[in-house]
Amino acid sequence: MWKGANFKLKIRKVEGYQNYDKSEFDSPSALSDDDAKLEQIWKDSFSLKELTDDKEFKSYDTLKGRLDKVLGLNGEAPKTTVEQTKAKNFEAKTKSNDSPFKDDSEDDDMAYFSKLAEED
Repeated sequence: MWKGANFKLKIRKVEGYQNYDKSEFDSPSALSDDDAKLEQIWKDSFSLKELTDDKEFKSYDTLKGRLDKVLGLNGEAPKTTVEQTKAKNFEAKTKSNDSPFKDDSEDDDMAYFSKLAEED
């Protein structure tokens, strides 16, 4: 509240894409010079404690085990790769009436990562 800085988000087009590299912070300053206003802002703020509680996060050991499983570092064979999933889907489409040349790569990627997220 006393040493914060506003962030100036500057959006510009570079080679047809949005670019934010000119964004910057203002100089640090107090949110207000009026102590009564600062106190009111403090009282009106919501606590984030429940969102940052340890129960909201998986333990390091759980996350490490999951990463090792996905990467095949725990002695099990690694799960199918995105490329294998795409090849399997392409093969299935060539046997069906769907065009195998339709670009479903984003759907394939999402299906692969959704499957990973569901596994424990």
